[in-house]
Amino acid sequence: MKNRVEELRKARGLNQEEFARAIRVSRQTVSAIENGKYNPSLELAFTISDFFEQSIEEIFIRERSNQNEAK
Repeated sequence: MKNRVEELRKARGLNQEEFARAIRVSRQTVSAIENGKYNPSLELAFTISDFFEQSIEEIFIRERSNQNEAK
């Protein structure tokens, strides 16, 4: 899953540590989310969404695979 967390965080002038403190997670968690190595829980996704005042869909972009397409 792709996301816009890094872009939105930087637009607010925050470093990872400041953002992590604001949403009550570790800086490592923020880094992992931004790098696509960790998908946040639904609760954390809502927290991030509320922080940036955007919908979850505007921040987290689900990439669909071709596996679900009819053959």
